[in-house]
Amino acid sequence: MFNINQPATGTANGKIILMGEHSVVYGEPAIAIPFPATRVEVAVTSVEGPVQLDCVYYQGNLSAAPKQLANLIAVVESTLNELNQDLKNFKLTIDSTVPVERGMGSSAAVAIAMVRALFAYFSTNLTNDVLLALANVSETIAHGNPSGLDAAMTSGKQPLYYIKGEPFVPFPLSMSAYLIVADTGLKGQTRDAVASIAQLNQENPKLTMDAIHQLGALAKQAKLAIEANIPVTLGLVMDSAHEKLSFLGVSNDTLNHLVKTARTNGALGAKLTGGGRGGCMIALAADKDTATRISAALLAAGAVNTWTHPLGDD
Repeated sequence: MFNINQPATGTANGKIILMGEHSVVYGEPAIAIPFPATRVEVAVTSVEGPVQLDCVYYQGNLSAAPKQLANLIAVVESTLNELNQDLKNFKLTIDSTVPVERGMGSSAAVAIAMVRALFAYFSTNLTNDVLLALANVSETIAHGNPSGLDAAMTSGKQPLYYIKGEPFVPFPLSMSAYLIVADTGLKGQTRDAVASIAQLNQENPKLTMDAIHQLGALAKQAKLAIEANIPVTLGLVMDSAHEKLSFLGVSNDTLNHLVKTARTNGALGAKLTGGGRGGCMIALAADKDTATRISAALLAAGAVNTWTHPLGDD
């Protein structure tokens, strides 16, 4: 039997690349962290007839959803197949604060929350392996050949240290600091940024690879600073990483303006996060009051939204 009397829900959180974006493509380490200040909740309720979908992009029969939601349809169908249930007699309501196309794992978060909600609705235990496998169905459609990082991050609670082609390494995060994320309002241009670095590498391989290797070294330093709970060091490392990413052509005027604004208002460090040339930037604050001041300053400087999350016990 399954629950039809009240909504079953599934949740997931956003994710942030703290260090190592772009250099990870060249075999250097990167650090990603869960970011619970942004989250997705999917509710499943009982209705007669075809499966209904209610989200910000579309309301109506799931089968008639627009093409850009193909990954969502696929994860619902795959999950029901796993559960041996029919595609009928329920409604899916998606509520998300994870911004799309900002490098924060929005598609993976929706998939994770969807799978969790459907398993809860049909009162079936869900293992982590099955959860990640089903989320990967969605991510493969959304991203082609996903690393699995977004699904691991949006479903998990621990940061991951990772190197391309190697297993993810979880490590604890309990730092006396706050992370502020600010949205530029511009879609991240990951593909263009990756192509730009590849072009730079052809034109000047030594300078390009020096910057890539330095970004890798900074990611290692960041992990040590996190494990030793030294926010000041992490901030300095973040600043250095932004300089290297800017040199590689990954930043833009908007990101640089917000990074400078954060530093001017007391940030221990600040940098872009994710694909770059838009998307989001992050800043580190020593305490809640400073984080609040930085957040207000970023909004005044043109950020369309900000989120703040403690990196240790609040």
